[in-house]
Amino acid sequence: MANAKNVVKKILIILLVLVLAIVVIVGAYVVYLFTDYKRIEDNFSLQVREGSDKVAQIGVDYTALTYNIGFGAYLPDFGFFMDGGTESWAKSKDSVIDTIDCVNLLIGWLNPDFIMLQEVDEDATRSYHVNERKMIEDAFLSYDSVFAVNYDSSFLFYPLLQPHGASLAGMLTLSKFNVFTESAIRKSLPVEDSLMKFFDLDRCYSKMRVQVENGKELVLFTAHLSAYTSDGVVATEQIKILTDDMQTEYDKGNYVICGGDFNKDLLGNSESIFGKSGQGQTWAQPFPTEFLKDKNLSLVSSLDEQNPVPSCRNADAPYNENQFVLTVDGFIVSDNVAVKSCRVASKDFLYSDHNPVQLTFALKTK
Repeated sequence: MANAKNVVKKILIILLVLVLAIVVIVGAYVVYLFTDYKRIEDNFSLQVREGSDKVAQIGVDYTALTYNIGFGAYLPDFGFFMDGGTESWAKSKDSVIDTIDCVNLLIGWLNPDFIMLQEVDEDATRSYHVNERKMIEDAFLSYDSVFAVNYDSSFLFYPLLQPHGASLAGMLTLSKFNVFTESAIRKSLPVEDSLMKFFDLDRCYSKMRVQVENGKELVLFTAHLSAYTSDGVVATEQIKILTDDMQTEYDKGNYVICGGDFNKDLLGNSESIFGKSGQGQTWAQPFPTEFLKDKNLSLVSSLDEQNPVPSCRNADAPYNENQFVLTVDGFIVSDNVAVKSCRVASKDFLYSDHNPVQLTFALKTK
């Protein structure tokens, strides 16, 4: 009887030690997350990799492409854990390399004058530490390029079976025309103060100046606004800050174009247009056009009413015909930019959970 009691006592002690060890490990990890959490300073100067000395012309048709490449992971059979899926990493290192190669081929085929990319990994667990930025820059050596980090995260130990890990990722903007070397900056945007800040990106937008023949500047903004928020309010605040800055540049006499993933429904009613329910998707709220009413700015629609194509799928599962789709990718332009067309440039989400969107435009004389 005494031996049985001793065995039970030993088991209880072992269990207690295990529980205490788990508590200590979890507590230490929480302390690590909070102490390691940091945000990049506002107005952070960005380096311009030079590849072009061309000057943008007035009245000439140019194209700009915005494309969230999903860190090279979102093939059609990929479902991301933050969207309700099960996966947190790309399938393999080779898969990431092949996907980025295909992204480069697609962009090269479209041949845009300006390229605005989001979710480009430079060094991340989720993409097997493939330097996607370098792969893309090497594919477009004749372009000037600017990279803005918007995600330099601590090691995220979730999901437990395949932790998302640490990520150094951002937005890459490329231009066939000369970007003033001292002009590129990273502008910080507000994020939620809750635990969601560990899952959402350190949000920002990049801003750079392209030389124009008449002495003015084409100011390019690349944005990737918040998605993983509790109610979508923070993303609305981000849009106000972004559009206020754009208006300031217009008031200086400059041309202004912003391309990006706004994580808002740019069509306002994507559910009815595409016939897919977005119930529970707090990030998929209509774009707040009230912030444009008193400005010389317009949201450009990519909707083909005869053949509507969405720019984004909710990656809660492999791509399927019942999946919620909408348009969150597009452009905001100033009224001295003449918009010729805007279209979703590819479909079926071949290399990302987003389709690229391409704008054709010209700079007006006045």
